[in-house]
Amino acid sequence: MADPKPSLVERLFAEHRGALQTFFRRRIRSKADAPDLAQEVYVRMLRISDQEAIRNPVHYLYTVANNLVKENAVLDRRQASGIDIDEAPAHEQLETLPAFDGDLDARQRVARLGVVLQQLRPKCRAAVVLRFTHELTYREIAIHLGVSPQMAKKYVTQALGHCRRRMARLG
Repeated sequence: MADPKPSLVERLFAEHRGALQTFFRRRIRSKADAPDLAQEVYVRMLRISDQEAIRNPVHYLYTVANNLVKENAVLDRRQASGIDIDEAPAHEQLETLPAFDGDLDARQRVARLGVVLQQLRPKCRAAVVLRFTHELTYREIAIHLGVSPQMAKKYVTQALGHCRRRMARLG
């Protein structure tokens, strides 16, 4: 028979879930990823074999969360630095729409994409809309947003990466 008393990790997560999500929202680029990161903290805490050995569980919880923020920042930097502004093949690959497997009809995919686009920062969202809806060049987008063409391309690249990740999670 299962123990009806919740574990240390379950109690911590129940008490600090909202605060953890707020912690992540303040520290990461994609605010929509905060619940997923809070869940990852929970999973990592569950992997600890001797939970009773933790002297200050709340402090440890936020140490795990802070380490996750750092990992997320490293991944963001790697993704951003892996893009060569002048490389045409990478540019063409980025503009291909992600493949949607399954039985979802086009309207459902468009609705999901709309939700995902709303999660973007305003300049990223504007850049991707200008690029794909209005078919503007990066130079034209840059003029419209008041940034360099390289920054306009970076906004589009970040937006596409975000859309791919979120659409893959949404199925």
